[in-house]
Amino acid sequence: MTRIRRKHSPEFKLKAVMEILKGEKTATQLAGELRVHPIVLSDWKKHFLEVGVQIFEKPRKTSKTGEGGREKAELFEQIGRLKMENEWLKKNWSH
Repeated sequence: MTRIRRKHSPEFKLKAVMEILKGEKTATQLAGELRVHPIVLSDWKKHFLEVGVQIFEKPRKTSKTGEGGREKAELFEQIGRLKMENEWLKKNWSH
């Protein structure tokens, strides 16, 4: 008999992790109520504790400016090339 793999929403996972962190029930009891394996709950908890710190970090502006800075540098490079071509054409046009 094959088991169908269920997908749980992020909201469901968060509620489950919050229940584990409350400590009112053991992971095994909660897993039985939610009909998920206790190892799955511990994985969700571990992931939450690793990634949860990012919630309180301030967004960094360097990623946006880094991308914009790269684009700006490319544009300045293109402007420089066009200026050189323009000057070359001006010099060679009169001949």
